[in-house]
Amino acid sequence: MAAGQNVTRRKDFCDLDLNFTMHPTTKDVAKLRGVNAIKRSVRNLVLSNFYERPFRSYIGSNAQKLLFDNINPLTANFLKNAIKEVIENFEPRVRFIDPGNGDIIVRVNPDKNGYHVTINFIVINSEEPAQVSLFLEVIR
Repeated sequence: MAAGQNVTRRKDFCDLDLNFTMHPTTKDVAKLRGVNAIKRSVRNLVLSNFYERPFRSYIGSNAQKLLFDNINPLTANFLKNAIKEVIENFEPRVRFIDPGNGDIIVRVNPDKNGYHVTINFIVINSEEPAQVSLFLEVIR
């Protein structure tokens, strides 16, 4: 490499695999890398309630609380707003593709007493689109 040339390194995002699968070589907990780590983080943020994380009680979407409300389009809209807010506030590695209506889709499923949630976003620094799909339901 010539003197004076800048080398830019791409930051690789890393997170623990919460399925606790074993790494074949190190026999330690496997790591999620790149887009998969960010998808896991988004999923964890959506599924977290306020006051669940010690010393960080302000992080959460409270989506679980909304699941106990009536299953209707109004609650689906509240759920969509809660998800968007928690991602915008606590996941700086993503940005929404279209800040309008198409990034978070919440479909009501009254037969299964829950909501199908699809979150579309772009990973910062890679411009790679990603999607997280969840089914949120009350577990009784």
